[in-house]
Formats: sequence, structure tokens, C-alpha cells
Amino acid sequence: MPSNDSRRPAPAGPDSWCSLSHYTSARIALGRSGGSLRTVSQLDFRLAHARARDAVNAAFDANGIIRQLRHDGLPTEWLTTAVPNRETYLLRPDLGRRLADVSRTWLRNAANAWGRRDLAILVSDGLAARAAENHAAATIVPLVRQLESEGWSIFPIFVVPLARVKLQDDVGEVVGARHTILFLGERPGLGSPDSLGAYFTYRPRQSCTDADRNCVSNIRAEGLPPIQAARKLALLLKKSARLELSGVRLKDDEPAEIESPASAPPMLVEG
Repeated sequence: MPSNDSRRPAPAGPDSWCSLSHYTSARIALGRSGGSLRTVSQLDFRLAHARARDAVNAAFDANGIIRQLRHDGLPTEWLTTAVPNRETYLLRPDLGRRLADVSRTWLRNAANAWGRRDLAILVSDGLAARAAENHAAATIVPLVRQLESEGWSIFPIFVVPLARVKLQDDVGEVVGARHTILFLGERPGLGSPDSLGAYFTYRPRQSCTDADRNCVSNIRAEGLPPIQAARKLALLLKKSARLELSGVRLKDDEPAEIESPASAPPMLVEG
């Protein structure tokens, strides 16, 4: 009896449109073996998942960031949130949104000596310590250089482990900053375990909501490179100061900077 070739699984191999993977780190064109994913694709998924889990639980080298910033001539200060440990940080997001009492008292006294300034910058591990360690200083240094060259006054950089988005409103209200910006590691994805986010607010106060702040996200080499992120943040902050607002009313009108890999094939081919 002749064999029924139609029942045989298709051989393993790459997807016919795998060339598109040159343009994105998203999980596309994974190929198949019969009706299933290839073994290499399954293993790659498990590796990405493990990296994301490791990113959430990784220890934060705050001293390393302080050394990087001070090496570039930027003064730093260490603050703490109301979070006592990493486990509590994951279970109680609200505690990461406010300063510890001892830090609040110290900061209030220090602010009297500093006087009012234009910008307060905070750095935290968030949910991906590696993101802050790898990309925060590389973004902050050119951002500070650009703004200071245009007359902005900036507080010392505050390094704050175990912070959540909105802590910048608490800090900004204490020191009387016109703007605050918080850099912290974003929730890891399967293809982005080291993505840094930057959240800024105009006239920060504890009553501010998500609608009052802006975010520049996916700061990393495979997303928005730090130097481009610094340039975008500088433009947005200056526009915010000029219009005296932030959040949903502040629009990013700058064209996106897209860099295609030199080795990637063209997206459109003339026939």
C-alpha cells in the first residue's frame, strides 16, 4: 500500500519570513516542526522567561551607579523608601511610592540649604536592577550636560533603591523642584529584561496622578539608545517648562529616530 505523504509532518526549518527578525527583537518567525515549535524555539522561550524572572529578583548595585555618576562629576545622594526589603517591595507597591521618614526629614533639611531648583533626578532599580545599572548613567549624564548648558539648575542625583513610579512626586514636593524625573527598571518582558523607563512630572506633588506625568520607555541598546533617550527627554522637559504642563496635555511632536541594521535586507523590493 502506498504511503500517505500528506500525513507526514513538515520538516523542521526556519519560517519563510524570518528575514523580518532583523528589524525587531519580538518573537516572530519562530519556524516549526510539524505542528509544533522547533526545539530551539522552545528552549529560547524558556531562556527568555528565566532571564525575566532573574531580572525581577536581581540585587541592585546602587553603589556602582553612584560611582559612575560621580566619575562624571555629578553629585549624588542616597535616599530610602518605606519598603523594608525586596519581598515587601513586590507585595506592597504603595510603600515604594513614598520616602522613609528618616529620608524625608533629612531631605527637607538639605533642601533648605540647596534652595529651589529646576530639576530633581531619581534613579531606582524598580523591577529590573540591570536596566538601571546598565543604562541610567548613560542617559542621565548627557541629559544633565544638555540642560545645564541651557541654564537649568539641578539637584544632586538621588539614588533610591526599591522605588515605584510616583516617588518622584513625593521627593519633588519636599525639595520644591519645578520638574522631577524618575529612572527605574521596567517590568521585564520575554525579549527585554533590561529596559529602563523615565517618568517626569511638572510641578510635582503627592496629589499628582498618572495623567500628570510623561514616560519615555524601553531605554536600552535594542530599543531607544540612552543618548537618543537623553535628547528626547531634554526636548520634552524644555517643552514642558515652556508650556507649564506635563502628562496627557504634553505631546511628543518630534519625529522618531529609526536606525535599520546595515545587514538587514530592504523592507520593500521593486519588482
